[in-house]
Amino acid sequence: MSHRLLVILHLLGAAVWVGGHLVLCLSVLPRALRTRDPGPVREFEGGFERIGIPALVLQVVTGVVLALRWAPDPSTWLWPTTPAAGLVRIKLALLATTILLAIDARLRLVPHLDAPRLPALAWHIVAVTVIAVAMLVVGVGIRTGGLW
Repeated sequence: MSHRLLVILHLLGAAVWVGGHLVLCLSVLPRALRTRDPGPVREFEGGFERIGIPALVLQVVTGVVLALRWAPDPSTWLWPTTPAAGLVRIKLALLATTILLAIDARLRLVPHLDAPRLPALAWHIVAVTVIAVAMLVVGVGIRTGGLW
């Protein structure tokens, strides 16, 4: 698969994942918190999961292939020897944090989501959104040669 196609697919996944979380965090969540009604969050999540999870999987798959092109030795991802490998390590740490937050929310909060649990889920939503934006920024750093 060509490098350009990999980047396009990776960015398409990022657009869906980051964009969806920004809409959830900045539009749906404030309304739900204001009315103390988890319904809008539940409704949004139900629709978003059908495209959001595949978008995240697309990002992971294309991200690993791209990472292998930027830092061909995966052992350097844990002990970076180049700036690109260091940024790959950061993206992997952010991805792992996202997965842990998603598992916690899915197992502990979402099955029993009600008004008292909504603020706890809100923290998860905000954290995942911030992490998604951070992953985008780090990805730009990998592609452009640095963050600054």
